[in-house]
Amino acid sequence: MSRFDRTHRLDRKLGHAVSRLTGQALGPYQTAVIRIGFAGTWLLFLLREFPHRQEMYGPDGPWSWDLAQQLIASNHAFTVLMWADSQVWFEIVFGFAVLSAALFMLGWRTRTMSVLFLLGVLSLQNRSIFMGDGGDNVIHLMAIYLVFTRCGQVWSLDARRERRTAAARPRDGDEGQPDRVGVVLWAVLGLALTAATLAGKIDGGTLGGWRTIYWGLWALQALWWLAGRYAARSDQPRIFLDVVANLVHNAALFVIMAEACLIYATAGWYKIQGSRWQDGTAVYYPLHLDYFSPWPALSDLLSASGTMVMLVTYGTVVAQVAFPFTLFNRRVKNVLLAIMMTEHAVIAVVLGLPFFSLAMIAADAVFLPTSFLRRLGGWAARVREWLLSRLSRLSRVLRVSRSGRLGIRLPGSRENSGEDNSGEDSSGDGSGGEAGEGVRVPRRRPITRT
Repeated sequence: MSRFDRTHRLDRKLGHAVSRLTGQALGPYQTAVIRIGFAGTWLLFLLREFPHRQEMYGPDGPWSWDLAQQLIASNHAFTVLMWADSQVWFEIVFGFAVLSAALFMLGWRTRTMSVLFLLGVLSLQNRSIFMGDGGDNVIHLMAIYLVFTRCGQVWSLDARRERRTAAARPRDGDEGQPDRVGVVLWAVLGLALTAATLAGKIDGGTLGGWRTIYWGLWALQALWWLAGRYAARSDQPRIFLDVVANLVHNAALFVIMAEACLIYATAGWYKIQGSRWQDGTAVYYPLHLDYFSPWPALSDLLSASGTMVMLVTYGTVVAQVAFPFTLFNRRVKNVLLAIMMTEHAVIAVVLGLPFFSLAMIAADAVFLPTSFLRRLGGWAARVREWLLSRLSRLSRVLRVSRSGRLGIRLPGSRENSGEDNSGEDSSGDGSGGEAGEGVRVPRRRPITRT
């Protein structure tokens, strides 16, 4: 092969790579599943800790409002809970965090909800930084990364609305109805951002700090809407924004994957340096701590075998250290990924760390193959249809039962007046009985045998 052929092949590969990176948002199913995973984990955590929200994040909690204000003044972390120390404001912010997590998980106005989801995560976690664990740190980081992804392309209400709009557009022959809900939401958030800026609640910091970030995201949303609204005049602005959005999405997806690899690599290499991990007994000790033993009998059963403890200890280290290198082999990666997800599920049950395990499983899901995620989506769709059919049938049965108790006759229903199926009256005079609607049923003739 000549030098020219090698150069031409390299140029062709580079051109294909650039075209793919700029022409599409890679991993639509992977980003959708981590959106659902992290938003769902955060939502479940908030609902689980709802009775304890005052102790964790409230103004009268152990980490008082004054202590939190001193810490935030030094590290410049963002939290809207420090805007006021009233109980009403705290309840509003907590409810806002729950609502934004639910809407982001469902994929409603995903671009806007990703920012509001980040706002809720930062506001609660930065208010009381000593209340979190490793899972909270992962959610904290991923909430930032998800803002830069196009994670609502599939498995979202936005995707369903886009399909319906595209299907109705050829029939209507126009560009579709204007997005009034999006405009109203954008305007309301703009007013809230203006009020917070004028009140001096958002820290400026270097290059504007959080103020620049939020105003920049708000302006980009307006620019995106304008490009889509007036695409009939010129599609060049929309194409340019699509290219930029794809590049940012793909870069953020790469950062998410690198972050997951970094978490496992650092955890594995730090374990290697520990003496308990070196002698194969590290797993034994957390199984006998009261804080990590919600099921003492199960913990005793798992720790009864020294061989099992040693295998789990060494296997954990090997899996975490080797995971980043298995990405170069798809089959090995998929096998190890299933093992690690199973391990986190066991941790959730045995050690009583469900939200940490859910966060790590959501981070692992970015490496799941697209074919598996498509099948998973098909299974979920069939289960949803089955449940909807069952609920529809149950509602019809309840409606018929209720109408019968009230004496209301539904269309197509029969009245049971107590006569037998032959329609004969009780007198037996041969004249026949009357049906419920006044229709005379003829009497059967007896069959004679000859």
